[in-house]
Amino acid sequence: MRCALFAIAASLLGSSPLADDAAPAASTSAAAARPQPGDCVIFREGGAGRILKAPTYWLQGSIAAVYRQRRPLDRCPRIGKPASAYTATDRARLAAAMPCVEQAAVTADETASGSAAKSLPGDVEVTRVQVRVAEWETPWSHQHGTTGWLFRGQFLDQPLQKGGLIDMDAAWLERCAAER
Repeated sequence: MRCALFAIAASLLGSSPLADDAAPAASTSAAAARPQPGDCVIFREGGAGRILKAPTYWLQGSIAAVYRQRRPLDRCPRIGKPASAYTATDRARLAAAMPCVEQAAVTADETASGSAAKSLPGDVEVTRVQVRVAEWETPWSHQHGTTGWLFRGQFLDQPLQKGGLIDMDAAWLERCAAER
């Protein structure tokens, strides 16, 4: 989850857009990287580890609509517990606040001088998509895998249904293998 937050913040601030859990696949041309209606996309979670890999859970579908949205870049909400103890409501609250910046990203000098709020850019443009759900694989118990944004047939707090629409940030998705 933290890798995804840092990847989103890094891509918004012009750094590398690659991360472990939910980042777009790298592309050589800007036009090829832009999502288009009809594109096959996949959201993946898990797969951590070098030798013994955790299971990978996923949501696959096609893009039904693409739109741009201006959002304020602010600090991520403080939930006050480790990520492994987040509830579905906590994860949905964090996802709704994205893009956001972790508290650790604000330096001690900025906090002491009171300029932390001034150092964050005001608004950022985010590409949002509506994904028409085709297939998915989610953990059904804590023994199957750590709970994340995909759990018990849901994406965050939305039940997954074939043909249903899920609204999400395009940066969380990668193209299906056949379209790479």
